[in-house]
This record gives sequence, structure tokens and C-alpha cells, in this order.
Amino acid sequence: MDLPQTMSGVRLTAHGGPEALVWSDSIPIPRPRAGEVLVRVLAAGVNNTDINTRLGWYSSAVSGATSDAEVGQQGGWSGALDFPRIQGGDLCGRVVALGSGVEGFALGARVTCPINQPEPTVDNPRGFVALGSEYDGAFAEYCVVPARHLRDVSASPLSAVEIAAMPCAYGTALNLLTRAGVGPGDKVLVTGASGGVGLAAVQMAAQIGARVSAMTSGAKAEVVRAMGATAVLERDAALPAASYDAVIDVVGGPHWGDLVKALCPGGRLAVSGAIAGPMVGFDLRALYLADITILGCTYQPPEVFDALVAMINAGTLRPLVSKTYLLRDIAMAQADFMAKRYPGKLVLIPTESSE
Repeated sequence: MDLPQTMSGVRLTAHGGPEALVWSDSIPIPRPRAGEVLVRVLAAGVNNTDINTRLGWYSSAVSGATSDAEVGQQGGWSGALDFPRIQGGDLCGRVVALGSGVEGFALGARVTCPINQPEPTVDNPRGFVALGSEYDGAFAEYCVVPARHLRDVSASPLSAVEIAAMPCAYGTALNLLTRAGVGPGDKVLVTGASGGVGLAAVQMAAQIGARVSAMTSGAKAEVVRAMGATAVLERDAALPAASYDAVIDVVGGPHWGDLVKALCPGGRLAVSGAIAGPMVGFDLRALYLADITILGCTYQPPEVFDALVAMINAGTLRPLVSKTYLLRDIAMAQADFMAKRYPGKLVLIPTESSE
């Protein structure tokens, strides 16, 4: 197809606040190289990681919660970012052009991809690059993705908006549950349960057959119950000691040590976030005397995302999308996200004519 030369999108020009997000109608449309696919973006999810990256929160010099708006440097997943950068790690789009050597994708196919894309090396078998961090992502009308990371979701009964809500939140949640070995009958506690990852973890753990307790605000308790939680606890509630086989945590913060104590002997604590703050303290005796396993979960093996794609195509999962925004309103969307105004996911639409 004949493509225009330029597109509209949002560029991150530096680490900082929303003012660092700059709208442009004259961004050159990238052309796919060998092994790459050009995708027209239909929808892109809003995630905490995009805000963390904008702030430079991944820098080890930053010690506060994301909401503290402390700006760091060299704060991408893998250190310093190249600016300007088009962010956006949650993608649903259509294939519009193929680079040389690409097979298995038809023009017009609906596709998605993981945000954390495995790129192992001899020195780092868990190496990855992140869409919208190490290379340009979905906060524009088009983006280029290596074909090896794309997955066809044309068969899915879900809408493009629903699919765009899933790669980061559901991929992260499934990875946490997989790494923690959650199975039928397990007693599982999920923190941050009304957010994207938390709500996905509640839904998928319940489908596995686990007994799910969820931590969230009282105002969002019914939403969390509807996704499968059998018990709901207030965010700062005292946790019963030695009560859970696994804890799925994306919160961190000052109460993190209580999660260790809440695990049964031999329990597993899987962590993939720290929205309440990355610096934590806990009693090491509670860890080693109870044989607790702590799992840091960022790298996602391809088989985890492939399992998620199978569920997307089968329609066995449906995310809660509370609101959509035009991409040019990204600052408003991120402000609503940070204010925890809505449960579940918020999704950006590149143009009014998107599917």
C-alpha cells in the first residue's frame, strides 16, 4: 500500500513531567527493515511503566514512589534512553508492510506483541528490550516491530481496545503467577488488585482455581470481587500471618515486610512493581526460618506470552477497560491513571478513525 511520509504521535523529549510529552503531526513514518513489520496502531494501553520511564524512575538514584514525581536520569529499562523516544508498550494494530524475509503475516492481520521482548545473549540469557523504551513504541499512528516478537490475534473475538489493554498487564500477571507456581487450591494474595496487573492476576488466578484474596480500596472492592476474588482487604489492612501459599505484588512500599510474614512456610512472593516505593525493609528471619522464596519477575519467556495469546484468541479472558482517550490527550490519561480514578485499564486511540 502507498503510505504517507509522516504520522501523528507523541514524543518523549526528556525525562520529566507531562510537559516532556510533545505532540507532533510530522513524525516520519518508519519503514520496516529486514525481519521487521510495520504496524498501524489501532490502540495502545496506558501503563505505569510508561510513566516510570518518562520520570526516569528506573534510575537507582530515585528512591520514592512513582507518585512522588521524582525525576531521575538514565531511567529506562536498560539505562539511558535515546531522545526523542516514542513510548507505548501496549500494542494492538494491523500489519501494513513487511520487511524483507518476513513470512507468516498477511497484510491486514491484527497483531500484538509483548512489552518485554526476549533478546537473550551469551552473557545474559534473560536479556530483553522493551517496546517504547529501547525502541519506538505504540504512542503514534505507526510503529515497527521485529516479526519474531509479533503474534497474530486476528481470530480473537476481543476488540482492538481490549487487546491493547492486555500485553503489559496480563503478560506481567501471567508471568507472576507462572513464576510463583500458582495452581488449583492455592491461597493467593494479590496487592494493587484494582489496577491493570492486579486485576489481571485476580482474574487469571481465579480461572486457575486458586482461592484469591485481594488488596484494594473499598470503593473498588466489588470490581475486584467480580473478577474472581473471594476476599477483599483494604490496602493498609493488617495481614494474617502464615496464611497464603503465594503473594503477587506490584506495590512494594513501607508495608512490604508484612507480605513476607503473611506467607505460609515454603510460600512464594513474586514481585513485578513498586508503585508505593522501591525501598523496603523486612525481618530476614521471617524469610529464612519459613523457607520463603522471593521471585523478581520482569523477563517473560516466549511461552508465557504465547499462552496469553492463546487465551486472547480463544476469548477466555476479557479485560476491564474503564475509559479510552485520544492519543493527543495522553497527559489527561496518565493523570487519571496516577490518581487511581478508574479500576482496570485505560487505553489510548491514535486517531478518531481508528478501529
